[in-house]
Amino acid sequence: MAHETDAGGGDGTAGGAGIATAEQAANDGLVLAFGRLQGAANRLEYILGRAIEEECGISHLMFEVLLILGRAGEAGLPMRSIAQERVLSTGGVTRLVDRMEAAGLVVRDADPDDRRGRLVRLTAVGEETVVRAARVHRENIRRFFLEPLPPEHRERFAEDLRTLSHAARDALPRLR
Repeated sequence: MAHETDAGGGDGTAGGAGIATAEQAANDGLVLAFGRLQGAANRLEYILGRAIEEECGISHLMFEVLLILGRAGEAGLPMRSIAQERVLSTGGVTRLVDRMEAAGLVVRDADPDDRRGRLVRLTAVGEETVVRAARVHRENIRRFFLEPLPPEHRERFAEDLRTLSHAARDALPRLR
């Protein structure tokens, strides 16, 4: 039976060359590690997103866009920039922003640097909603994301996730 540290990429050194069977593929250490990361992320997104939806009335994706706009400040951002941050199509962002605008969370203004473009920015309701949702989210992150980890690993884990996130972001082609 194959184990997570068997040759063939299990320790990250063989590049997967030793994977010759479905069992070896399924038990490869790197494949298992990434599957665990993806599974944890999916389950945590569900748990945390559901809490935001139930307590604040917005989807997790809307919350993330509100955060992106909060980082941008009062000037707002072009739709294209929101799409790039969230790895969404411009059409997907347009539909999402349409719903957010209908809910009073954001407004679209003319872009002074692009006469055809529109800038999206937070409204007062959007600001209030993102603050309330962030408080809920922060508590749930502490509860479900940090508390299961040993205290001495938490800071390093957060740094490692930042490194992975930036590396993946940099590897993506820029959306137009």
